[in-house]
Formats: sequence, structure tokens, C-alpha cells
Amino acid sequence: MGDDALTAGAVARRLGVAVTTLRTWHQRYGLGPSHHVPGQHRRYTRDDVDRLEVMRRLTAQGVAPAEAAAWAKRAPMPGSLSDAGGADPPAAPTMDVTWHATPDELRPETTSPSLQHAIDTSWLDIADLATLTGRDGGGHTIRTGRAGATARGVARAAMRLDAAALRTTLEMTVAERGVVAAWNDVIMPVLIGVGERYEATLRYIEVEHLISRTVTEVFSRVARPSGNEVVRVLLAAADEDQHTLPLEALAAGLAERGVPSRLLGGRVPPQALVDAVNRTGPDIVVLWSQLSSTGDPQQWHRLLSAAHSPRMCVAAGPGWPAEGLPDGIIRPESLLEAVRVIAVAVVGESGDDRSGAEVASTRVISTQAGIQQTREAGR
Repeated sequence: MGDDALTAGAVARRLGVAVTTLRTWHQRYGLGPSHHVPGQHRRYTRDDVDRLEVMRRLTAQGVAPAEAAAWAKRAPMPGSLSDAGGADPPAAPTMDVTWHATPDELRPETTSPSLQHAIDTSWLDIADLATLTGRDGGGHTIRTGRAGATARGVARAAMRLDAAALRTTLEMTVAERGVVAAWNDVIMPVLIGVGERYEATLRYIEVEHLISRTVTEVFSRVARPSGNEVVRVLLAAADEDQHTLPLEALAAGLAERGVPSRLLGGRVPPQALVDAVNRTGPDIVVLWSQLSSTGDPQQWHRLLSAAHSPRMCVAAGPGWPAEGLPDGIIRPESLLEAVRVIAVAVVGESGDDRSGAEVASTRVISTQAGIQQTREAGR
């Protein structure tokens, strides 16, 4: 380690900041050199430099220095990540979600007020969120409206096609706030902003692709339950529907609650879905439809008429029609609602020793009643 330790001048040149800036970060925020040999100046180790790089990126993206420093201290270093041969990254915090919880209530108390500008994201009304991001227009920025400093930082990194900064910021956001709040407060506003920029300019498809790919990577790194758990939840996109990010968010959100799931991906034909259900026997099936052209209710009718139909069916996404779905289909309006409904059905109430199948089969009515209570409470 001593041979790899760097002086303040060398670190400043590597990061592109002044030595005085390094001194300030050391004195005010504790991001100083940790390697010390008696009789010599302290030097920066590789982990020290990695944390300073996080600090530099976040401050450049508009995050307040004190908060950026707090994130830098908690950020997993490359040597500790599973893809570098070390241990898995720290799991995102488990959230105690209630029917009346809102994204504001899900944030850890340590999150600063500057990051607590919530957007009430609805799965069924995603298009309505465009009104929150302000006007269209020119320039090379993604408008994120009231979404806060983190979303603005993600948007700037995306426009620069800075994959490393995107990944670092999103990983820390998920670790700090959890999947649901990260999706509602940061990811959705940025994706909507990119969509608006495309509509205004017919450009920036590459930005959307980079964001989507990075979100997929970050959600895939959320710690999953052990392989010994029985997988009772099947997630899939409707026939000819290619939108899978909401399902990836749901899979990660369920994982935070200790609920494993099996995600088939996009464009799952009805027969393939029936075959998968017959082979794996899930208690719960979630089918996502983004567009009305993919929200054919016959997909559900066909599934429910199969030999091994699921005990709970969840129609997620804005593509499903208001009428025509089979009776008993649950339609959550938000990611939070979907996570809550499925987790309760699988895990059951505290002390409930019934199987997930028994819980799911007897809870459709009470679950729907709980959904209604949640929506009325939010009005």
C-alpha cells in the first residue's frame, strides 16, 4: 500500500482540482489521507482517492459539499464490489412499508432536506408526470422540475454520457433511500425529462439508452434473497411490450423486502407465459403493459383458464383498459403499492404460518380494500 500512496499534489492532478480544495475537503469533511509513516507527510491511498473522486463528481453535479462528503464516505469502493472479486456491496435498507406510507416517509432520517422533494409517481399515470418537469425547449439540459439535486446530477451525468458518474450516483441513491424512493424521486423524473427532450429535438436517444442500461445494472446489484427461498412471484412484460425497467424496479423493491421473484423480461407471448406458469407454479403473476396496443385482456383470460393459474394476478402499467379485465385482477397505481401488495401476499402478516399460496388465495379482497384505503388517504 505504501508504494501506491500518493501526495496531495499527485491526487490534485489526477482529479483536476486544486491542492487547496483537497485541504478543504480534509479539514471540513474528513476526506483526508489515511496512509501515514512516522516522520513523513500523510499520503492518499487508493480508497482515499476513490472517495475523493466520488466527492468531485457529486459536487460537480450540484450536490452540496457536506452531503457529497457523507455519500463519499459511505460509498462502496471498487475493491469491495462483487465484480472485483470481493464481497457483495452492502444491501439496501429494508423498508417498513405501510398502506399509508408515502415516498417522503420511506427516506432515512439522515437524508438531507435538499434531497427531499418527492414526486408522487403513479404506474398507471406515468404520462401525467411530464407536467412536473417544466416546459420544453432548447439547450443541452434535461429538465427535472422539482425532483431535487440528485436528479439534476443524474441528468447532467447522462447528458455527458458519463456512465461511471451515473452508476455511482444511482448506487448511492438506492443504498441511501431504497429502491422505491430512488425510482420515484430520481429515475422517473430523469427518464421523463429525456423523453421531453426527444420530443422537442428528436435527439438524445443515446442518453435514454445509457440511463436505462445503468438503471438495469444498479437494480440488478440490489442484494437478492438466498437461493433457498421458494420463488412465488413471476414478473413479465405483456406480449409485444418491450418495457422492462418498471419490472426491474419491482424485482429490486421486492428483494429489499426479502421476497424473491423471477423476471422473464419483455415481449412474453401468451403461450410462453402459460408455459412458464405451468412449469414454475407461481402464486402471483405481474404482467406489465405500457401501451394500450399491448394491454389485451385476453392475455389474462388465457392465463386464468390454464391448468395451473396463479392465485393472484397483478395488471401493472398504463396500457391495461379500464374495463374488460377478469374479476379479481389487482391494479396497483404505484411501485410502492405493488411492492406492498405482493410482499404482504407472499410473506403474510407477522406470525402467519400459512404458505404463500394460502395467503395469496385468501387475501385478494382484503388487498383490494387496502389499496382503496391507500388511495383515499393520498387524496
